[in-house]
Amino acid sequence: MHSLFVTGRLISRALFSGIHNFSTATDPKLQQKTEPHLVSAVCGFSKERRIKRLVHGQFGDDAWFKARYKSAEVLGVADGVGGWRAYGIDPGEFSLHLMKTCERLVNLGRFTPNNPSELLASSYYELLHNKKAILGSSTACVILLNRENSTLYTANIGDSGFMVVRKGQVIRRSEEQQHYFNTPFQLSLPPPGYRADVLSDRPELASSDNFPVEDGDVILVATDGVFDNLPQNIILNELIKCQGESCASRLQMVANSIAWMARSLSFDKTFVSPFAERAFANGISTIGGKPDDITVILATVAI
Repeated sequence: MHSLFVTGRLISRALFSGIHNFSTATDPKLQQKTEPHLVSAVCGFSKERRIKRLVHGQFGDDAWFKARYKSAEVLGVADGVGGWRAYGIDPGEFSLHLMKTCERLVNLGRFTPNNPSELLASSYYELLHNKKAILGSSTACVILLNRENSTLYTANIGDSGFMVVRKGQVIRRSEEQQHYFNTPFQLSLPPPGYRADVLSDRPELASSDNFPVEDGDVILVATDGVFDNLPQNIILNELIKCQGESCASRLQMVANSIAWMARSLSFDKTFVSPFAERAFANGISTIGGKPDDITVILATVAI
């Protein structure tokens, strides 16, 4: 369980009651041959059994966005903290609005093309000062490709994250930010009266990185529903399949495969998942996957 509260009141992030799927793929626009660009695909599942209305950019309590502006391409995911449902708050609202705000700021050019942490902070503070309060908590991961200098910039807060594969090797992977086991860093907008008890990390605490990209690099951006249920070697085997892939349809097949494997293993009660391994390392005896919403954004760099 992930925690909202610092007082020890642990609230489950996820209740298993169903699943639905939605996926998209986009082909890149024509770019100058000297500039890299992204070919990308999205796939995800909700843990809910009952099929709710499908919302573009959302899988259950997870949310995502893709946007571009001039020489920048930006991808992001956010994972709403499910414990708020017990308080009558839709956990998916905060994560969806956070990602939609990021998307809008990019489309308007109101961001710095080498600072996704700043974009994430700007989006959070806009929600904070919104006349209509959007309550809840969320982890988030945003990556930005600056085509002018062929550099990828990343920002991550909590246990969503990214992985980059080059020539069959993982060259970068985000590290989880945790207060303690299953209690990730999270951006929060709690209702009045809960501010002193609810975990609320400043967006400036997001970990950041930057590195040059090469033709054929594979980039995975995903919520913890993927990383908690798929060991790195399984993810790597899938990402290797699409190294240098410039066909969005074939990339979509790999994205679908990753999301489906994560979903299947999340409900496997006998599987020793990465989440179960970390639980054991923290003195908690458990086995099996971790049912959760799942979001996969898969991209390749083409030059």
